[in-house]
Amino acid sequence: MKTKDASTASSGVGLLSVRECLSEYAHEAWSGWMKYMFEKSAMNKDGTVTLPKWAVDRWTRQMNLSYADLPEEEKESDRTEADRMLSIFNR
Repeated sequence: MKTKDASTASSGVGLLSVRECLSEYAHEAWSGWMKYMFEKSAMNKDGTVTLPKWAVDRWTRQMNLSYADLPEEEKESDRTEADRMLSIFNR
């Protein structure tokens, strides 16, 4: 029985290719998040950014909750991200 080498996934897509696709996804997710944060923030004259109180309150609450304790609409956002990751594996 012939075994696949470490660079080949069972789907026929090389692990290095999957890694690059996931890395691209990670960058796009981070970049999108940063754009969103800056859109919601105030740019100061000295180049710093001030987050609005509502954002600090919301994001602090969210980061301190486990996924299981998030409201359903916030879980749905995470599910959408999971679906994007799964689509990479299903290529």
